[in-house]
Amino acid sequence: MTKQLFKSSAIVGSMTMISRIMGFVRDMLFANIFGVSSATDAFFVAFKIPNFLRRLFAEGAFAHAFVPLLAEYQAKGSPSQLKLFISKVAGTLSLVQLLLSIIGIVAAPVLILLFAPGFFWESGQYELAVQMLQITFPYLLFISLTAFAGGILNAQGKFAVPAITPVFLNISMIVAAVWISPLMAEPILALAWGVFAAGVVQLVFQLPALYQLGLLPKLSLGFNDPDVKRMIGLMLPAIFGVSVVQINLLVDTLFASFLVSGSVSWLYYSDRLVEFPLGIFGVAVSTVILPHLAENHAANDVEAFSKSLDWGLKLVLLVGLPATLGLTFLSEPLLSTLFQYNEFGVNDVLMASKSLMVFSLGLLAFILIKVLVPGFTSRQDTATPVRFGMYSMLANVVLNAVLILPLAHAGPALATTLSAYLNAALLLWALLKHKVYQPCQKWWQFIGQVGLASMLMSGFLYYFVDSDLWLYWKASQRSLALLLVIGLALLIYLFALWLLGVRPKHLAGSQSN
Repeated sequence: MTKQLFKSSAIVGSMTMISRIMGFVRDMLFANIFGVSSATDAFFVAFKIPNFLRRLFAEGAFAHAFVPLLAEYQAKGSPSQLKLFISKVAGTLSLVQLLLSIIGIVAAPVLILLFAPGFFWESGQYELAVQMLQITFPYLLFISLTAFAGGILNAQGKFAVPAITPVFLNISMIVAAVWISPLMAEPILALAWGVFAAGVVQLVFQLPALYQLGLLPKLSLGFNDPDVKRMIGLMLPAIFGVSVVQINLLVDTLFASFLVSGSVSWLYYSDRLVEFPLGIFGVAVSTVILPHLAENHAANDVEAFSKSLDWGLKLVLLVGLPATLGLTFLSEPLLSTLFQYNEFGVNDVLMASKSLMVFSLGLLAFILIKVLVPGFTSRQDTATPVRFGMYSMLANVVLNAVLILPLAHAGPALATTLSAYLNAALLLWALLKHKVYQPCQKWWQFIGQVGLASMLMSGFLYYFVDSDLWLYWKASQRSLALLLVIGLALLIYLFALWLLGVRPKHLAGSQSN
C-alpha cells in the first residue's frame, strides 16, 4: 500500500509540477507584458471569482462528496449501477453549473461590487472588471465538468491525466498574452478570452480517458435519485468545510481592493508562489489519499484508515516544514528572479515580498488542511469541517479588519495564515479526540528530527543569503544564484536528516499492508 501511495503521489506531483512551472512562465509573461496596474488588478479579480467558485464547487466540495460515494459503488454496486450514477451526476451537475454561469454573467456588475467594492471609485476599473468577469464566468461550467471527469479517473486510480490537465490553462493564457493581446484595443481582455478557451480545452482533453474506461457519461437528470440527493447533501456543507483557505483568500482580495492600486496584484503574485509547493505536494497527497481513505472506510478497516492518515501527516511535516521556512527566507530572491522584468520593478518586488513572507509562514497549515479534511469527508462527515471552517472564516474577517491598516496588503495575508493554523489545529484535535486517527509510535522523535534539520537549513539561508543583491543583478545572475542557494539548502536539509537517522523506511512504517 505504501509503494502505491508513494507512486500515485509522485505521479500527481510530477504532473502538477509541469503545470506549475508553466504557470510561472505565464505569470512571468504577465509581469513582463502587463506589469502591475489597475487593469491587472481588474483581471485578477475577474479571474479569481470563477476560479474561486471552481475550487469551491468542483475541486473542493464536489470532489469530497463525489469520490466517497464512487468508492461505495465500486465496493458494493455493479458496473451498470456505477455508470448510471455517473450519468445522473453528470447531467445534474451540468444543468446546475450552466444556470450558475448564466446568473454569473448577468450579475457580474453586482459580483464585482461584492468582491472588489474598492474598484467602483477607480475610473474605468470597475467597468473593465465587469466586462472581463462576463467573459471568464463560463469557465466555471467547463472546469466543473473537467473536475467531475477527474474525480472519476482518480477513483479508478488514473491520476496522470487529471493532474496534467491544468497545464492547458497556462498554455491558453500564454497564447492570449503573447499573440492575442497586441491585436486588441484593450490588451488585458485577451487574458479573459484565454481563460474561457482553457475551460473548453481542459474538458475535451479528459473525455478520451473516460471513454477508454467505458465511463463516458450519458447526461441524465438525477435530482430525484437518492444517491444524487445524498451527494448534494454532502456537497452543500462541504463548500465551506473544504474550501476555507480559498474563501479567506477572496476575503483578502475584498479588503485589498480598498488599498493603493497594485495591492491586489501583489497579493496575487505572492499567492502564486505559495501555490507552487502547495499544488505540487499538498494537492498531490490530498488527491491520492482521499480515494484510499474512502476505500478504507467502505471496507470498515479502522486501522488502515488511521495508518493512511499517519502516512500523509508524516509526509506533510517532512516536506511542508522546510518548504515553509525556505519560501519565507527566499521570498525576495524568488520574486526578483521570476518577475522583476520591464513593467514589474524593484518596488513591486519589495511590496509583494511583504505579503509573500507572511503567506509562506502559513504554507504548512495550508498543506495540513488538504490532508486532514479528507479524514472527515472520506467518512461522509462534512459537518465537522464546516463548523471549523466557519470559525476560521470569522477569525479571518476580524483579523483582516484589525491588520489591514497597520500592515497594508500584508495584513490580509497574515489574517489568512493565522486563520489557517486555527483551522488545521481544530481538524487535528477532532480526529484525535474521536480516535479516528491514532498516531503511530515515535512521532515526537520524528518531529524533533525534521525540526532540527529544518533549523540547520534555515540558519544557512539566514546567514548566507543577502536578498538585496538579487534586486540589482542581471536575470542570469539571479537565476544561477537562486538555483545554487536552493540546491545547497536542500542538500543541507537532506544531509541533516540522514545524520539524525531519518530513513525512507520510517515513512513506510506508517502505512503497512
